[in-house]
Amino acid sequence: MASLSPEEKAEKAQSDFVRSAVRDVRYGPESLSEFTQWRVQMISEELVASGGTQVHEANILERLPKATVTQESRASPVALKRPDDVPLNLSPKKRVCTSPLAHVEGSPVASDGGQPALKLEPLHFLQCHSKNNSPQDLETQLWACAFEPAWEEGHAGATSQTVATCGGEAVCVIDCQTGIVLHKYKTPGEEFFSVAWTSLTVVTQAGHKKRWSVLAAAGLRGQVRLLHVRAGFCCGVIRAHKRAIATLCFSPTHETHLFTASYDKRIILWDIGVPNHDYEFQASQLLTLDTTSTPLRVCPVASCPDAYLLAGCEGGCCCWDVRLDQPQKRRVCEVEFVFSEGSEVSGRRVDGLAFVNEDVVASKGNSLGTICLWSWSQTWVGRGSQSTVAVVVLARLQWSPTELAYFSLSTCPDKGIVLCGDEEGNVWIYDVRHILMQQPPLPAAPQAPTQILKWPQPRALSQTVTKTMVNTVVTNPTFTYLTALTDSNIVAIWKRH
Repeated sequence: MASLSPEEKAEKAQSDFVRSAVRDVRYGPESLSEFTQWRVQMISEELVASGGTQVHEANILERLPKATVTQESRASPVALKRPDDVPLNLSPKKRVCTSPLAHVEGSPVASDGGQPALKLEPLHFLQCHSKNNSPQDLETQLWACAFEPAWEEGHAGATSQTVATCGGEAVCVIDCQTGIVLHKYKTPGEEFFSVAWTSLTVVTQAGHKKRWSVLAAAGLRGQVRLLHVRAGFCCGVIRAHKRAIATLCFSPTHETHLFTASYDKRIILWDIGVPNHDYEFQASQLLTLDTTSTPLRVCPVASCPDAYLLAGCEGGCCCWDVRLDQPQKRRVCEVEFVFSEGSEVSGRRVDGLAFVNEDVVASKGNSLGTICLWSWSQTWVGRGSQSTVAVVVLARLQWSPTELAYFSLSTCPDKGIVLCGDEEGNVWIYDVRHILMQQPPLPAAPQAPTQILKWPQPRALSQTVTKTMVNTVVTNPTFTYLTALTDSNIVAIWKRH
């Protein structure tokens, strides 16, 4: 047998090493065996190519057993999303805190509107958006959270208790019941502003169909990262915009269609596709929607999500035709909605937008201290050929009189609930079912909240966090868990009884 040349020996040794790694390395559950095998092969090939030195991987999901803490200064004007930040109040000395936070004080306060207060128990207070694992960071702003879709094989209709949160350079996935941070993904230098879930049906190399929960996360860099959370892996990056992405939203009818809204005053509809056998996405751009101001919230119209998209922007509320059977792939705002009574004055920021049901929209920002409930169908019918239309207001809800912006509202459509945080750390809860059932004319005065969850003033290291800003608050579809994100690196989780 002829002897091998040095080059052939090196090549054979490399091949033997890769085969041995794939065969012998065992890690992870059986459901991830194909992914593990592929990933081990990739790492071992990279290790060989690097000559045995450490392989740098920029997009590895770091798994931590418990929440950790960061302290990071703002590097960009875009990252400081609230122009006049109010300092966090602690008593009495320097701001310090541990994770999870200790004793909770305070209790829910119900309004006197006649409805019984919901029974919500604070379960966990976590700090899990960390850069240097500093327990003293109470400055990282947390901006968005979303519950994982509840669909599971054999358990359709089950509810989810897993929530994704983002802020700073981290995205965390948390089990609301246990308070455990299941997964953590970090991108140094990034500032995450938004997360959104979708569920994809993927065909494995063996021909089996599996259901994937994919989490999209985006922010300051204008890039969308597609995270396969169960595998702990970033399996795709979409370089979507040249400026920061303010918000993300998946289509409720097309699981691969993703809207990205950016500070470049564009909203883009993407088809992210499904990952191939190498766990890679190949995204394609379907539409570009131009805005006249920065889009802050996007929301497919509930009764016709394939036809129209609403967006709350710095300059008001706009609507686009997003039907894909139309030839034009770049479109301008078709209708601007205005909220003033008796006149059509536009230009007021809309920083909160969500559907309560298939017809009723909740929006915030256009009027100080109130949340507006308005009818999509009645407004659209009265549009005619106008490009500026006054919304048909159904009711107004009393909210904080603060002049600060970017407190995002959300809804729980199955329960008829509207929620919003405020500058004091409170969560305003409105059960609007009784309001929407009232016969017109509705009371002119804003309706009081059903309940206000007071900030519990958690204690740690002999310090009390007396006040913070709740930037966003969401619940799972059954309203079993409520998650609130703050300006002070605290994730607060309540459970309803």
